[in-house]
Amino acid sequence: MTASRRDARAGPPSPAAAAAADGSLAGLDEAALVAACQAGRTGAFDVVVERHRRAIYLLCYRFVGNHEAASDLSQDVFLRASRGLCNFRGQSSLGTWLHRIGVNVCLTRVSAKTLPSESIDEQQHVDTRSESPSELVLKAERAVRVRAAIAQLPRKQRATLILRTYHEMSHQEIADILGSSVGAVKANFFHALGNLKKLLGDEK
Repeated sequence: MTASRRDARAGPPSPAAAAAADGSLAGLDEAALVAACQAGRTGAFDVVVERHRRAIYLLCYRFVGNHEAASDLSQDVFLRASRGLCNFRGQSSLGTWLHRIGVNVCLTRVSAKTLPSESIDEQQHVDTRSESPSELVLKAERAVRVRAAIAQLPRKQRATLILRTYHEMSHQEIADILGSSVGAVKANFFHALGNLKKLLGDEK
């Protein structure tokens, strides 16, 4: 499991994962890959990690706003997944199942007191040629305020807002992940937006 834990990060794949990706396992569809994992086939779970590590990492990052903490959380997600995959019956997609574990891990480990300290958008995607230093500072400050406000939302509202806004998932996909109805997801999203607006006050 050591190799799989390393591969949970969003960095370059480990030698074990790279080797698995070059072999016959890389071409397996989801059902066959799950079957290979459940049969204990060497390298099968490395392929699962390789396919889903970035999505799970970004999910964890949206909850904590810190790269190191997100890396630790994503490793925890894949560790739990490796232990629970023997009970996976394909009632949802593997990605949905992994996101469900990810949300549960994040909601359990992250409290409203955990204030985000980094921005993946400002750190990696800002074009400094088109914005002044003062504009960049204001954008970064607002991003921190928004993430801090999201961290104060009730658990289901926080998860719904993150999945809907940052991951652009459908109401049905979110319902599958959270184990709720589409109506409940829509209600949670509506209330999350309202509460977020209150927490942010009149900020523009």
